[in-house]
Amino acid sequence: QGVSGVIEVSFVVEKDGSLTDIAVKRDMKFGTGDAAINLLKKAKKWKPGVQNGLKVRVAYTLPIRLSAVSQ
Repeated sequence: QGVSGVIEVSFVVEKDGSLTDIAVKRDMKFGTGDAAINLLKKAKKWKPGVQNGLKVRVAYTLPIRLSAVSQ
């Protein structure tokens, strides 16, 4: 059996595209929250928000759906 469900991770995309303040908002346990944090820490830079032509920080909450794969 695998792990199925949804976890939620929040973070801020900074003006330079880096991710900060990464936190798990909803976890399923089994190490899924830690795995999501590690994945986001290794991610390439994101595109920052733009408001009135200027780059701005943006807060996100990202739902991640996990589905068990039967073999």
